[in-house]
Amino acid sequence: MTEEQHKSSLAFDDADEYRPEPLPPPEIPAWKDGSIRIGIHTSIAGDITSALDIAHGLGANALQIFSSSPRMWDRGTSRITEADATRFRARRKELALGPLVIHANYLINLASPNPVLRTRSIQGFHSEIVRAVALGADYLVIHPGSAPRSQFRGADPCADAVAAIATGLKQAARGVKFGDLRILLENTAGQGSCVGARLEELKAILDTAPDVPLGVCIDTAHLFAAGWDIRTAQGLDAALQDIDRVIGLAHVAVIHTNDSKVPHGARVDRHEHIGKGKIGLDAFRRIVNHALLAGRAFILETPIDLPGDDKRNVAALWRLTGRTIRAKGEGMKPRKKKIRVMVSARVVKKIKRPRTR
Repeated sequence: MTEEQHKSSLAFDDADEYRPEPLPPPEIPAWKDGSIRIGIHTSIAGDITSALDIAHGLGANALQIFSSSPRMWDRGTSRITEADATRFRARRKELALGPLVIHANYLINLASPNPVLRTRSIQGFHSEIVRAVALGADYLVIHPGSAPRSQFRGADPCADAVAAIATGLKQAARGVKFGDLRILLENTAGQGSCVGARLEELKAILDTAPDVPLGVCIDTAHLFAAGWDIRTAQGLDAALQDIDRVIGLAHVAVIHTNDSKVPHGARVDRHEHIGKGKIGLDAFRRIVNHALLAGRAFILETPIDLPGDDKRNVAALWRLTGRTIRAKGEGMKPRKKKIRVMVSARVVKKIKRPRTR
């Protein structure tokens, strides 16, 4: 009797194949719901988390801060602990504030050909990026830098400055996981040897550092002082068309919304209260309601000369959008001004004259 040979074959069923669950789509921040975002630069004095409560108390739904002292080099003491960062992020989510914009240290100058200042600037900006990531910031704003054209020996000093800035950005960003953070280059008023008053300079930096997540922040006072007359509807449209043609409005994420103490084309950076300066209230009504600027955050950097100035400026922007928002907090204290005393030569001579008995 011959033994039967049994042959079995396994049928493949697509349903039996292991398929990992797809990753959930990234959570869209609540502030990206298309609503108008009005913010203000708030103080981190005392406790960095208090800046969130100040902004919320002023009626803002966005804010800008410094992550450390803006006029001192980092000496290793400005590191943000994980506990403080976690508390900050949780409180921000609770108050539904966004975007969070951090402004970089004023001493940072990535355009400088001075090797010591350049090294300090790159290290300082690297620390700014690390702190911004820790706090969960959306944007980190930096002034491009400045350098006398005579300090660059190339045939095109402007191109040399742009190249230096782009290289500095790449070096500062090395080894950092950005997540959703973007670095925004701010346009300048055109004072001295500052880079960034010309839109072409900002575009050149963007093009030269394509691997760094870059965008642009437009300051209205700087734009006005640099030569764009945004007081009229026609002037505003022309400025936005220039920005779109040269840079692309898609790269513009934040509008620093400041009136100007100086006249059109003065090439000096001096901010004024909304509606009290040379740009005027009607111009800002057009700016915050302009269709081409929809979805951008309007961040105030206006002075605080008297108690309540911050509340009044936030309320003014909201009114221009057709809404009335009442501040619930106390706001920030007026910033101390440096008092310059002019002494005549005659008085100095009298002071120095020895007393006779």
